[in-house]
Amino acid sequence: MSVSRAQEWFDKALSQASRVDGSLCVLCKGSKNLCGKDVCPLMIKFYSKSRTARLIDSADLAGCSPPAVFVGRYGYPKVDIGPLVPPEFGDTTEMDTPEMWMGKSIQEIVDFRFRLVRGKHRIDARDFHKGGRIVDQTQEIALSQRFIEVESEFTKRPRGRIILDDEIQPFGPSARLEKLEIGNTKFDRHMERAFYDTDHRAAEAVKDLHSQGVKVSQIQKAFSVGTLGVGKRRRFVPTRWTITAVDDIIGRSMLENTRYYPTIDDFRIYDWEQLDNRWVVLMMPMSWRYELIEAWYPNTTWNPMGRDIYLISSHEFFKGRKEYAEIGGCYYAARMAVNELLTEERRQAGVVIFREAHPGYIMPVGVWNVRENVREALRQRPHRYETLEQALVHLERRMDIPLSRWKRNSAVLKDLTTQRRLDDFI
Repeated sequence: MSVSRAQEWFDKALSQASRVDGSLCVLCKGSKNLCGKDVCPLMIKFYSKSRTARLIDSADLAGCSPPAVFVGRYGYPKVDIGPLVPPEFGDTTEMDTPEMWMGKSIQEIVDFRFRLVRGKHRIDARDFHKGGRIVDQTQEIALSQRFIEVESEFTKRPRGRIILDDEIQPFGPSARLEKLEIGNTKFDRHMERAFYDTDHRAAEAVKDLHSQGVKVSQIQKAFSVGTLGVGKRRRFVPTRWTITAVDDIIGRSMLENTRYYPTIDDFRIYDWEQLDNRWVVLMMPMSWRYELIEAWYPNTTWNPMGRDIYLISSHEFFKGRKEYAEIGGCYYAARMAVNELLTEERRQAGVVIFREAHPGYIMPVGVWNVRENVREALRQRPHRYETLEQALVHLERRMDIPLSRWKRNSAVLKDLTTQRRLDDFI
């Protein structure tokens, strides 16, 4: 078939699909790749869900939680809380430890995440002490140092839609909890100390735990189930809110120091690619300023029917920002990752992070994807340059989007090219 005939056929298919529930999926049925993706996201979800369904044949479930918990947000402060448990025993740690997911494919991540069954127990997040024994057990699971045996009894067999979101990690079916039994728990000593210190503010506890080397994913779990902070002010916090809150608290805490350190000595470029996301981190020898720019290609999660690449960005200068970032939780996750490196080097820098999300990124897997990929990018050996122009040539060579378009969508780069600085007069 010639290129023109193929394009004619595709346009006809697109026209027909628009008359059938507005979707190419009706025509494709997962076999023709009409959307342009290498792998059909619907089929990945279907096969992962079917594998999980075969393992859940009753209203009872036993397995080892990674450990993992989830706190919902709908109806807040009346929310559903409970553990995430796979129908299997053994070491399930990696199922809820994003720090271990570098190098895994979307299929692998979705497959083991969809095996996590969510138990739901309704509580008042602001008065959770009246929530009964399941509340205490959920807190113990969240604080556990390692995977823990869990037996769940549900009101009916777990089922329901698979949760996919760009803020939270995906998970599988759910059901309302009738009864919960857990094995012996062992707390991380730093987490245990924070739990029993009821005079310590939650934000301070988060910062202390991070400085002591506790994984961010562990801190997020502890924060979400009301085990940190001043006793009378402890609350259950929806998982979605917790993820961004912890990233923001840690990032702002490090910035209190890093923005006053000496600047780095050269222009650096860090490259990385994972899950068909291409990353370039530009670090510049100047006072703190920060920007994250994301470019979503057509046929990606947040640009599914677009014909053009969609760019979105958020930024801050030396004094920071007061409004929530337009780009969402990814902004705070990447900012935290950058400041971990600056804290380690005791330096400050101007930072612009460029992200190209290509069609192979077929479904959202959570904010961790940004945090861990920026961390991984910054573990690579940087390319060093004497001038911004040289660094930007590297950027243009590395990315598919022209440099001119990145500049048009970057507040930090615009500022650098239009504002005069003290350095200009020296």
